[in-house]
Amino acid sequence: MRSLGGLTAIVALSTLLPACVSLSPGTSPSGTAELSQDRAPLIHQLTQKVAERDRALVSMQTDAVMEYSAPDRHPPKVREQIVAKRPDRLRVEALSAFNVALIVATSGNQLAIFEPSRNRLTRAAATADTLNQFIRIPMAPADAVTLLMGIAPDSAALAARPPDAIMTEGAMTVASWSVENSAHRELGFQDDQLALVRMRDADGTVDYEVRYGEYQDLGGVMFPYAVDATFPKAHSRISFHYKRPIINGEVPDSAFVLSPSSGGEQANLDHANP
Repeated sequence: MRSLGGLTAIVALSTLLPACVSLSPGTSPSGTAELSQDRAPLIHQLTQKVAERDRALVSMQTDAVMEYSAPDRHPPKVREQIVAKRPDRLRVEALSAFNVALIVATSGNQLAIFEPSRNRLTRAAATADTLNQFIRIPMAPADAVTLLMGIAPDSAALAARPPDAIMTEGAMTVASWSVENSAHRELGFQDDQLALVRMRDADGTVDYEVRYGEYQDLGGVMFPYAVDATFPKAHSRISFHYKRPIINGEVPDSAFVLSPSSGGEQANLDHANP
C-alpha cells in the first residue's frame, strides 16, 4: 500500500506530540513486583466495580489535546475532537490553527479519511496498521475505542475469576490474569480507580500499556481525563488530555460515515499501487 503525498503531510499535522522517546519492545515498567494473593478479595471488589462502570459506558464526545512521540517524530501538541461509540465506531478531527485539517472515521471494518483542504476522501480497511498510520493508535477499531474510553478490556470476564498473581508497582496494586495464547492481561488500581491496563505476550514482552488518571465524576460515572498509552513494539507513545467530555450522549451512526462532497476527489488505499 503506498502512502499519498499530500495526505502524509496532513497526517503529520494530525499526529502532533512532544519530544520523542525510543522504547524497546521488551521494556518492562519499573516498580517492585511481589506476589500477594491475600489481596485477592480487594482485587475482586475493584474489578467488579470497573466491570459495572464499563457496562455503563456507551459513547464519548470530547475535545482533547493529543501528544504523540516516536523515534522519527518530534511534533508539537495538536487539538482534536474525538467521538467514540462502542463497540468500534470512532471519529477524530485534527484541528489546525484556524480550521479542521483532517477527519478520520471508522465504522465497522471501514476507515475513511477526509482532507478538507484538498476536498479529497480516501477509503481503506480499518485495521491496526491503518489506524496507526492516521491516528497513531496501532490497534483495531474496537480496541482503540476501548482505550480512549478508559475501559478495561474483558473486565466482566476478569471479574468473574481470581487473578493468577497480585503485585505492587509503586502506589499501584496490579493484578494479572492469563488469557488466550498464554498472554497475560494486567489491571492496576490506585485510589480505587483503574490506573493501568497492560497486555503482555506469552514471553512476557509488553504489547501495550495504558495509564489513566485525573478521574472526575460525570453523572455518577468516574471517568478519566488523562490517557497515556505506550506501544513498545511500535516504538511510540500517545497521550490525550480530555476537555469537557460528554459520556453516553446521543451519537448517531451517521457521525462515523464520511461521504464525498460534490466535485471532490476520491481514492482507495486498498487499491493503490505499491
